[in-house]
Amino acid sequence: MTELQRITVAGPVPYEVVIGPGATAELALLTGGAIAGATRAAVVHTASLAAVAGGVVETLQQAGLAAEALVVPDGEQAKTAGVAAGLWAELGRLGLTRSDVVVGVGGGAVTDLAGFVAATWLRGVRVVQVPTSLLGMVDAAVGGKTGINTAAGKNLVGAFHPPVAVLIDTDTLDGLPEEEFRSGLAEVVKCGFIADAAVLDLLTADPTGRSSTTELIARAVQVKADAVGEDLYDTGRREFLNYGHTLAHAIEKVEDFGWRHGDAVAVGLVFAAELGAAAGRLSRAEADRHRDLVAAMGLPVTYAGDFAELRAVMAVDKKSRGSSLRFVVLDGLGRPGILTDPDEAWLRTAWAAVEQSA
Repeated sequence: MTELQRITVAGPVPYEVVIGPGATAELALLTGGAIAGATRAAVVHTASLAAVAGGVVETLQQAGLAAEALVVPDGEQAKTAGVAAGLWAELGRLGLTRSDVVVGVGGGAVTDLAGFVAATWLRGVRVVQVPTSLLGMVDAAVGGKTGINTAAGKNLVGAFHPPVAVLIDTDTLDGLPEEEFRSGLAEVVKCGFIADAAVLDLLTADPTGRSSTTELIARAVQVKADAVGEDLYDTGRREFLNYGHTLAHAIEKVEDFGWRHGDAVAVGLVFAAELGAAAGRLSRAEADRHRDLVAAMGLPVTYAGDFAELRAVMAVDKKSRGSSLRFVVLDGLGRPGILTDPDEAWLRTAWAAVEQSA
């Protein structure tokens, strides 16, 4: 049997990320540790993951908890105030107390939602994240950022609420559609660009990521763990994890979340590299490596849209400060920094590099 990998995320209350086949079975052990004292559990999931969620409910029930599954919509449609309010009503019906636990089972949208609901119910109850998509495993489920979307933009309402444990069961990737797996790789390659060159080497050797999936997940999780353990509240190093996300979130908003997050991030990474190059902070060869590798991975590197509209959305990005527009850029591979109020000519140059021809 493959040995599970364990990564500890430091912070005010450290927690463990368990990675490998069958990791979901660790839930039973958590009842004697991270969720000790819980008597009730609400398992949040989408209809398509009923079988996985059912196994989670059964495991918790066998451990003595009164566990119940709560179904939410797929994808970003789950991340609304209305869906959150419906879950609050269900937690009230279940009588979930502050000593109890919410378990998020699903992709990044579900873990974002479950974490937000846990953060706000009784001003905070414990949450265990069980991500089932590659995107959820390497990004959304780790770090404690939770949130829902509003008409103004993505994740603008939320809370910092770290999980007490994250169980990354790689067996759940077996049924993941190829396009969803590929989308998740965008967050993995991002970690390579900002911190871990070995990720870039692995993806250059196999752009599908299939020959080294577990290692890529572990490396991406370690990059995020190192950042959030030092900076939980996004005031310093953690902000570098947003590399490529300023444009990505604008694309998602303009497209009414019809674009996959990873696809938008892929375009955002190329844009950020071109912006860094235009500002004289990233070499031409390093910027080209972004485009070449992202394209080899089968991810989009261009986008057809109105830059004026995108720019207006970027102005209300979470990284903005007052009227200042901020981007994460690189001063070389593995050396992220912040670019504030870039010259308009640089922005136009970067946009021209990713603008899809008619």
